[in-house]
This record gives sequence, C-alpha cells and structure tokens, in this order.
Amino acid sequence: MADVRAPTGPSPLRVISGLTVRQLCEWLCDDEVTDDLVAWAPDVAALTCVLLERAHVYRFVVSPPAGAEWPPGGSRKFAADTAAAATQWRSAMDRGSTEIPPMVRSHWDVLMGQLDTPLADLASGRPWSACQAVLVLHAIADEASAGVAGGARRDGPGVIFRARARELLSRSGSMARLPTDRVVRLPKSRTTSVGITHRSVSRYGCSITDEIAVHWDRVPLRRGRAAPVARHANVLLLPWPLRIRESDFVPIPGSVRRPQREPFGFFEYRPSEPLDLDLVDRLIDAAAEEVDQVDVVVLPEGCLDEGGVAAIEALLARRGVPMLVTGVRPEPNGSEEFALNCLHVGVLVGDTWCHYRQNKHHRWFLDAGQIEAYNIAGALHPGVRWWEAMAIPQRNVQFLEVGGGMTVAAVVCEDLARLDGVAQLLRSVGPTLVVTLLLDGPQLASRWTARYASVLADDPGSTVLTLTALGMANRSRPVGHPPSRVVALWKDSRGMREIALDPGAQAVLLKAIVGRSVRHAADGRPPVDDVTDFTLAGVEQVVAAAPPLPARSMDVLPPGPDAILSATEISVVSGWADAICDAIHHGYCSVGDVIAEVGPEASWRGSVALPESTVQLSAALAALADVAATVVAGAGTTVGVRQLSQRVPHVVAGSDPVTQAVGLVLSASLQAMPTSVNA
Repeated sequence: MADVRAPTGPSPLRVISGLTVRQLCEWLCDDEVTDDLVAWAPDVAALTCVLLERAHVYRFVVSPPAGAEWPPGGSRKFAADTAAAATQWRSAMDRGSTEIPPMVRSHWDVLMGQLDTPLADLASGRPWSACQAVLVLHAIADEASAGVAGGARRDGPGVIFRARARELLSRSGSMARLPTDRVVRLPKSRTTSVGITHRSVSRYGCSITDEIAVHWDRVPLRRGRAAPVARHANVLLLPWPLRIRESDFVPIPGSVRRPQREPFGFFEYRPSEPLDLDLVDRLIDAAAEEVDQVDVVVLPEGCLDEGGVAAIEALLARRGVPMLVTGVRPEPNGSEEFALNCLHVGVLVGDTWCHYRQNKHHRWFLDAGQIEAYNIAGALHPGVRWWEAMAIPQRNVQFLEVGGGMTVAAVVCEDLARLDGVAQLLRSVGPTLVVTLLLDGPQLASRWTARYASVLADDPGSTVLTLTALGMANRSRPVGHPPSRVVALWKDSRGMREIALDPGAQAVLLKAIVGRSVRHAADGRPPVDDVTDFTLAGVEQVVAAAPPLPARSMDVLPPGPDAILSATEISVVSGWADAICDAIHHGYCSVGDVIAEVGPEASWRGSVALPESTVQLSAALAALADVAATVVAGAGTTVGVRQLSQRVPHVVAGSDPVTQAVGLVLSASLQAMPTSVNA
C-alpha cells in the first residue's frame, strides 16, 4: 500500500477532491494512523466524526446508497451489539488492556484496509464496507465515552477510564489524545432530534476542527454551603445600571479615521452609576422572603470593573450566594491599545471563589440609526460609524459543569449572533444553559436576540437567558415603538418569555427547575432519558426594603481569601472524586483501584501525553487519595450517603488548606450520589 502522507502545510479539512482517508487522518493525528488509536475510544470517535462530516457519510444512516443497508442487522441487533462492544471497550480501557472488542477490531481492520480511498468515493458510498466501518466505529466509540461529562449515566464499567478522560479534558481541553490544534473531542450535553447533520449521529461527544481554545471545567455548585445544587435554582437578575446617561458613552480622542469618506471611530462605555452594594444586600433579603435561597446573581455586560467584582463577591459569600455571572470592564494591559470586554463567572467553593473568564470576540458597532434610537447623538456623532474600543482576543469558549448534569456556557452580546466557529461550537456541545450578557435595547421576542436564542433552543435544545441593563432598555426609543422595560428573555423547550422589570422593582427573581429529557442518535441507537433540562417555572419582581437609618456601609467588606486550588485543579479533583463515588455506588471496580490511579505518580498520564502535574495538583491528588481511603475505611457493607459525606469534615479537620479544599469537593460528590450506596 502506498505511503501517502498527509500534507504538512495548511489544513486539508476544507478540501475533498483528491484527498484520501489516510491523508485526512494523518493530518488530524500529525502522525501515521496506527493500532495505538483503538486503545483510547475518544481518539477513534474524534477521527470518525471528522470523516463522517467531511465525506458526508452521516447521511447514509437515513438514506443509504442503493443496495446497502443501515443499520447492519436491523436496529435492535445494532443497538445491542453497539452497547455490548462499548461496555467491553470501557472495561478494557479501565484495565489499560490492549484487548479490543472483536466488533471494534473487525471494523477497524476494514478501515485500515481502505486508508487510500478518496473521500469523494466515500461521499458516493463506495466502498460501502468502508462507509459502514466508519459509522459503526463512531457509534461504538461515542457510546463508550458516555458519562465523561454532560449529565449522562455513569453506571457499568468505565469508572477509571471516565476519570482519566475528565482529567485529560480539564488539562488539555479535549478528551482525545490527538493534537488539539488539529482536532478536539468534547462531551455533548444535548442532542437534537430534528434534521440530519454529522451532529445528529453523535449523542455523547463532538469533534471540533476550528482552532478555538476550549476550557472545560467542573466545580461543585453547593446550596447553602451544605447540599449540592438541588432540582431547582433561583436566579436573581440585576439589570444594572438602572440608569445610563448619554455621557456614559465616551469617544476616544483622535480615533476618527477616514473623515472624508465613511468615517469611523472608537468609543468607550463608562457607566457613571456605581454598583450599590447595600441595595444588592437588601434585594437578597427581599428575595429570601420568597424562596429558600438565591443560587445565582446575574448582571449585564460591562456592569462592573475589576474592583466591583471583588466587592460583590465578598457580599455574596457573606450571604451564601454560591454563583455570580457578570460583565466586566478590565483595564488595558501594557501591550494593547484597548482593553478586553469579558464576562466573569465566580463559584464559591468553601470560603473562596473559583474564577472563570469568557472574552467577547466581536466589537459592538453603532450606526446612525442606533445612535438616534438610543438618543446619544450628543456624545457620538451620527455621521461617524462608531466601534467599541475593545481588544479582539483569540477565540475561546469556557464550559462549566456545575453538578446535577448541568453544563453552562456564557457569551457576551454579539457573540450570540455571529455565525462563526464559536456559534458552531455551542451548537455542537449543546450546553444546558447559555447565558448572554448584553448592553442592548429591550429583550423583545421580535428583536435579534430572540431570533438567535431560538436557533440554540431549537437545535440542540439549550435553554438561553439574555440580560441587558434597564438603563439601556429605557434609552432605546426607535421611532414608532413604545418604550419597554423588558430587560431579559428566556427561551427553553416550553417556549419563550419576555421578562420585564416592573416600575418600582430593582431586580427580577427567576425560579427554574431541573428535569430530564431524551438524548437522541440518528444512527439507530435507541433514545435514552439522560439529558438535563433547565426550564423556567416562575418570575417574581423584587423590591428592596427602604434603607435603614443610618445606612449600612458595604465599602468595608474585605475581599475573600485567595483560592487554594486553581480552576483546573478543582476540575481534576472533582473528576476523580466522582470516580471514587462511582466505585462506591456501582461496585464495578474497588475504591482502591481508583485511588491507585489518582495519585500524581500514576503512570497512565504519560501514556496520554499529559505534562507532569504541578506541585499543587500533585498535593491535591495525594490528599484526595488519603481522604477517600480514610472516609471509606470501616464504613461497612451498606452505608448511607449522609454518613459518608458527614465523615469527610472530621477526616480533614485541622489539616492543611489543600486537604480541606479537597474535602469540600469530595463531600459535594458524595452528596450528589443516590440516597444509599454499597461500600
């Protein structure tokens, strides 16, 4: 067989004519295609998913070529055979065994024998044996990856494999071992049941070939510092500033260019109304009269500067609110003309905040019509096209698992609407919730945000929340349109709802519930009920009580202590804590087997090309192994979850800060388990 190596220059992904299976796969691997790939199911899933897309083979699951049959042997047999092979594959990966399931081996051998087949031939269904091999391998590899993330069930063999894949995902941004500048394999939270694309045949993972930096983190979101997130959540929307002045829009001096023809310039948004922490405190009081607890506080785009983030986090920590999502205006660094515009997510872990950032990628553009509609012509001349003074960073997307099968992504304003790689990535992953922070007019069902929210809500079915500032909604007065106080929009599987801020109210409380729905695959695998839904159940206007006399001062709140573990370290510890809990609950492997793989000295990390663990991560992993072993020791054959989780604080009491942080994560994982376990 001819040794046709992949081109080493530009990506061949956008070319089909003349490109062979070998060339595409070797470019994705940056190496020869060998049997080593089948030792790790996510590698096979990554390659076959790209093949299905580039050669359009995915369409054969609903429209096979003449004389061909799909699925092989009928749907029932194919589903049973695929599930059995996936279980065998997970078991082999748990043991680090090279004994690949016969069904995987036979179809892999077929594919290896057809490496020099042009993609154009596959697109025509020739040879059908190669097309079938790609489809079958993809189905098994996808099924074998179930439970790594995204809310899928975690029973059966694969406890150690899933934990390894989670660590690889947290530290590299991909579940696959392949070069992440070529292809990334990510978990999938939701699937669509409409249409037919390459996304339709994958229900547990997706492959991304756009060069977008992906950060996938896990953090235990706890309610009242005691229990993991329950089957409901209360979201407090603070649509601030409540008033925005024309003078808050400031042109950059000397920035107007091409003054003779289509002039354009740059402006900054500098809100003059500061964050009123005392009002936030009183709004939390008012919300607490209605619900058991506020779980998340959300503020619009550009609402806070860096100092404001620390101040509100100190207040929320004191009030037991475990999550913050807000727009931030950072200061420019020394090398950039303009500052970034970004979104900040903070999650309270114990007494410290774990921080995540999502950059905005597209500048806001104001033309004459918008300038007049917002009544800011005195600050920005309508004869100039004004661009937001914002540094444009490399594309990145942050995904955050918060427990209960919930995956959250958050974007800023125009990033919801631009049909670029970020939007396609969101559709591929299908987060449970997409939060979009805006500095925009009213969030009406007739406006652009509703159109793009509907795209994600329809396919893949994500819930979308948008939020703008009341001050901006009030400024929006297009000719022929009445004023509106609709500051937010919620779109989920039940429909769309405009959310207004009533006169006299300063915040809106959303009551959302967590449920289950169906995960689909168009390749013949049966649907399963393991998708997490997040739907709106109620809306409450929040009015703060009158301020006390004398007024309380919030300026003296000290910032919380620095986080003991980084976001990545928390994610890795959380993934292994879940594996320990799975071993306790399901019994497919012993807790000792898992603990042996947790420690920083475990050899498997070298086999997946992970760099050596940092000193801090090594200490955290060693602490997790020690704490878990002590908690489980002497627990008895049957023990309740509460008893196990209640042992953790006693085990870590008086220990170093790293061990105490690890104990919080392990306790959260234990409390998220079913009500009884087998030790």
